[in-house]
Amino acid sequence: MGSTTEFGFGWLTPVLSYVMACVGAGLGLRCMVRALGTTGRARTSWLVNGAIAIGTGIWTMHFIAMLGFSVTGTDIRYDVPLTVLSLVVAIVVVGIGVFVVGFSRSKTPAVLAGGVITGIGVAVMHYVGMSAMRMSGEISYDPLTVALSVLIAVVAATAALWATLTVRGPLAAFGASLVMGVAVSLMHYTGMAAVHVELHSGAHPMHSELPGATPMSFIFPLTVLLGTYLFLSSAFVAISPNVRGTNSHRARPEREHQTTSG
Repeated sequence: MGSTTEFGFGWLTPVLSYVMACVGAGLGLRCMVRALGTTGRARTSWLVNGAIAIGTGIWTMHFIAMLGFSVTGTDIRYDVPLTVLSLVVAIVVVGIGVFVVGFSRSKTPAVLAGGVITGIGVAVMHYVGMSAMRMSGEISYDPLTVALSVLIAVVAATAALWATLTVRGPLAAFGASLVMGVAVSLMHYTGMAAVHVELHSGAHPMHSELPGATPMSFIFPLTVLLGTYLFLSSAFVAISPNVRGTNSHRARPEREHQTTSG
């Protein structure tokens, strides 16, 4: 059995992955708050942005953490289409969750349903991403630990959707994003604790014998690109006008006008 580690770069990848999870969660939370303060196409647009932010943040967290993952006795490569598919899965399932909450009149059932859908989807993203790995060995998982990771993902997703309905103000949103980052990271590392690698007997592959892309040639540039998107989007949302405040400002003159007319 090959020994594995999550800390090939020390604490650098766990800390950076946590930061990206927090950034994605914080940006998604602000987008959801903006969405719930609008209607029509504006709400749809903010919900889409929120889904992309949260899904991208979770995916980026996962693969930054995977940069530190190594198995003694074999190199690791990544199947490019499967890796990209895991990103699409993350965004789509988060999108389903936020749209359920964003357009439902019964918020509590919507949060519960959306949390289950999103949590299971996040877990699927994780294990699709794991299935994209290519190495000179076979990966197996401890079923109980896998089940625990899925449960953590569901609880984390439900808490994230609940926060979109209750958290107000930048400080509260910042605190919620820190907690959500912990939950996402906990799900990831719980899932990684379920991993067991059985190396192929007598196999010492050269780099050319493993199909797929190296982490530094594919995963690293993609995570940098997505991380840059998250930071720039966060800055844009932070400086954009507060939709809810703008709506209430517009509504006040209309009511005053109606009162004067009456």
